[in-house]
Amino acid sequence: MEHFNAASAQELEQALLSCLYSLRWARRVADHRPYPDVDSLLAAADEAAYDLTWPDLMEALAAEPLPALPPDAYAAAHTALSAAHAAYEARFGHVFAICLDGLSPSETLDRLLEAIRSRLANDPEEERTVVADELRRLAKERLVGALRGAGNCASNH
Repeated sequence: MEHFNAASAQELEQALLSCLYSLRWARRVADHRPYPDVDSLLAAADEAAYDLTWPDLMEALAAEPLPALPPDAYAAAHTALSAAHAAYEARFGHVFAICLDGLSPSETLDRLLEAIRSRLANDPEEERTVVADELRRLAKERLVGALRGAGNCASNH
C-alpha cells in the first residue's frame, strides 16, 4: 500500500488505467489516497466503478482486450469463439467482457462460450448491467494482482 499511496499522480493514473481504462474511475480512485489498507482501496475502487456512466464504460470497453483462450485450445474453438465475439459485437456494439477469476485453464473455453451465448439473449439494457458488473470485477481482480506484484494492472482475464 505504501507504493500505491506514494506514487505520483501520473504514475498511479497510468497503473489504474491498465486495470480499467476509464479516466473518471482512475482519477477518482487516485484522488482518495491515502488508503489505510487494501480492503479500503478495493471498496473505493468498487464504489468508483458503480458510479460510472455508460459513456465511461464504453471508454473502458474500447480498450478491453478479448478474453484469451488457453494456448492448447483447438482450432475449432478459436473459430467458434471468433464467431461468437462477432455476433456479440454486432448485437451490442462493443467487445465482450467477462471476468474469469478463479477458473482453471481447462474451464475457460466452456465458460466463455456458455457466457457469450447466454448473454446474446440479453436485451441491451440488461447487457449494460452485466457489462458494468464484469468490468468492475475485472478492475478489482487486476488491482489485486497489481498490488501483489507492485506493477500495473494489465492481465489476461
